[in-house]
Amino acid sequence: MVSPCHRTSGESVSDIHEVTNPAAWDAAVLSLPQPHILQSWAWGETKAQTGWRARRLVWTRPPGPPILGGTQLPSKLEETRLAPKSGKTRLPPELGGEGGALPLAAASLLVRRLNSWLPAAVAYVPKGPILDWSDTALVEAVLSWLEVEARRAREIFVKIDPDVRADTELGRTVIATLTRHGWRPSAENIQYRNTVVSDLTRDEDALLAGMKSKWRYNIRLAERRGVVVRDGTAADLPAFYAMYAETGGRDGFLVRPYAYYRAIWGRFLAEGLAHVLLAEVEGAPVAGLILFRFGPTAWYFYGASTARGRDLMPNHALQWAALRWARAAGCTRYDWWGAPDVLDERDPMWGVFRFKQGFGGEFTPWIGAWDYPVSRAGYWAYTVAMPKVLDAMRRLRRSGLVGLWQDRDDIGDRSVYARHLREQAQ
Repeated sequence: MVSPCHRTSGESVSDIHEVTNPAAWDAAVLSLPQPHILQSWAWGETKAQTGWRARRLVWTRPPGPPILGGTQLPSKLEETRLAPKSGKTRLPPELGGEGGALPLAAASLLVRRLNSWLPAAVAYVPKGPILDWSDTALVEAVLSWLEVEARRAREIFVKIDPDVRADTELGRTVIATLTRHGWRPSAENIQYRNTVVSDLTRDEDALLAGMKSKWRYNIRLAERRGVVVRDGTAADLPAFYAMYAETGGRDGFLVRPYAYYRAIWGRFLAEGLAHVLLAEVEGAPVAGLILFRFGPTAWYFYGASTARGRDLMPNHALQWAALRWARAAGCTRYDWWGAPDVLDERDPMWGVFRFKQGFGGEFTPWIGAWDYPVSRAGYWAYTVAMPKVLDAMRRLRRSGLVGLWQDRDDIGDRSVYARHLREQAQ
């Protein structure tokens, strides 16, 4: 179902539609430049388990047909949802199908109230909005709507972190536009500010040639020493989680209960948006990863390994298998999901970054997260005062002096929320 929202004042944009049909939403997002998995319908649904409410908004170009309230939308989405190889995405008539309006931008706007006793909320468009950021009029229209809506809904602020490269003229133009609109660089980058990307349009020989020689050697070494990489299924998730928990304990990052991950992994696997790979030695898993994919991109979100067999180089074999799998699935980009904010050998991520770069990936700096504060006082209270209060309350709770306080995950506890989304890719 699609319902009309507000009309914009830009000449290139006619209406904004709030989409409530999963197929219509994903089709619209996939028709736009650089669609991101965090803007998919499934991601918004998974965030509901931690208190978020998703609003899916599509900006369209005139002229468009009337919005048909109860129309059954086409469900033939498999060929476009995962990795379209050629041609334009099939869209429902309401959102750009034959004779329909053309989607220009999309934003899965996540909204969360801080708690039941404080009438305040925050909003976040993870890795969005999705649009052509070189279209100045469109950028102005989308930003203006987000700003007006944040004020109307009395949100403390709204955050965005689109995939726009910072080291380009376009990136500098977008930063200037955001600044002029009153947005400010966020002190809290929920997602990684930078990443490493491998180009999968090259053939396998070219991919291997682009790697460091030691990486090619380790891939061959793993094969000689009996490392076997196989495709996994939902039945392998408990074994993967056991390795993930071991990795978290070894490397010191947050690991949630299995039920939390099972809900996410299970949903994306069932919808064909994720894939499990396991590296085994003598039939026992020693490393694994879960790839997410949406449109032309595959993301390396989750990785795990055991202490056993690390000298057999299972992670090199695993990543080579992942690159080949993503390429065979029709993806043109492999996002390694994470790189240091500053290229400094003293950065804690430096070793992981060098591992990713060894496979021939390109360092890709994004413009990072930007916040639009609706109220300066409220924004200061949330970004400066509230974290200190939460930390103090947690210390009191652990000491037994405060028994009624309940720790909140995600954005109700900003540090936990940020750490979790960053650590889940390790």
